[in-house]
Amino acid sequence: MLVDFWATWCGPCRQMTPIIDQLADEYRGKARIGKLNVDDNGQTAMRYQVRGIPTLLLFKGGQLVATKVGATGKSDVQKMLDAHIS
Repeated sequence: MLVDFWATWCGPCRQMTPIIDQLADEYRGKARIGKLNVDDNGQTAMRYQVRGIPTLLLFKGGQLVATKVGATGKSDVQKMLDAHIS
């Protein structure tokens, strides 16, 4: 499960939106990809110590296995996912 922590007012988050949406389609059946608005879910963001957005957290088997903070390219997110998909 890849979770994109974002907010509507965040420019880099808006830049990441099409990438996250494309990957959600491309990885359907292999990985779940979702978005979490930090303004609406502040407690969850605090729980995972999200201090900057966009932040991508990758979970496998309920455990956090990878983190990426800041806007990044599609290929970087693909590498992150591919490293943990079995």
